[in-house]
Amino acid sequence: MKFDPEIRAAVLTASDTRTKATDESGTVLVGLLLGLGIGVAERVIVPDEFETIREALIGFADKAQVDLILTTGGTGFAERDVTPEATLAVIGREAPGISEAIRRETAASTKFAMLSRAVAGIRGKTLIINLPGSPKGVRECFAVFEPVLVHALKLIRGETGH
Repeated sequence: MKFDPEIRAAVLTASDTRTKATDESGTVLVGLLLGLGIGVAERVIVPDEFETIREALIGFADKAQVDLILTTGGTGFAERDVTPEATLAVIGREAPGISEAIRRETAASTKFAMLSRAVAGIRGKTLIINLPGSPKGVRECFAVFEPVLVHALKLIRGETGH
């Protein structure tokens, strides 16, 4: 399904070690979005630091006014994995069904899905979804929410159909 060409997305990779050349999961996300006809307005790699991630999310949502922010990395149990906390600090409303569906569906292929602390939520008119840091994990998780993504974004825009 091709989406509305007006949808603008941002991709944020949280990593202390990756560069654009080595950011496979960010590259996969950009490809998945472009494959659906969703424009990628912004892509950044930031260190695994709460304040840096928080500021980037706010900038994408409030200044760049993107419709969708997908993060990759920083969702596990390591001490520097703070993407969920930074996301929770900026969203106004949680969207727990997305994260729950991702964990439920991906647990069938990897037991490590239960170690994900990823969250999803809404800031203003922007949907933010945390994804794992591996390219395989990104593909599997994206496949879970992709069928409902356009509907979710339309609802956030106020296109409720009633």
